[in-house]
Amino acid sequence: MFSKQEAFDAYIDLLKILLPELLITHFNLTGHQTEGDILHLHFEEKAEVPKEFSSSLVTAHGFHKEITVQDFPVRGKKVFLHIKRRRWLNK
Repeated sequence: MFSKQEAFDAYIDLLKILLPELLITHFNLTGHQTEGDILHLHFEEKAEVPKEFSSSLVTAHGFHKEITVQDFPVRGKKVFLHIKRRRWLNK
């Protein structure tokens, strides 16, 4: 039996194989749904200050409009990635 952390690590390793590593590193998977032969995966950018802004005082200030990207099919299902990027406010 896996501990919660081991199960989580295995889940992340599987996602790294199926999805672009950028998504796994900088975004959280917030939801998923299957509609017939279509798989929708929803991501939100993590609230970590981007390294470009590390020298400035910035805060997360909501999200930009969600974008949808069609990815490669998985097991015969079309895959759509719904991505929400954070809006950063420079104080």
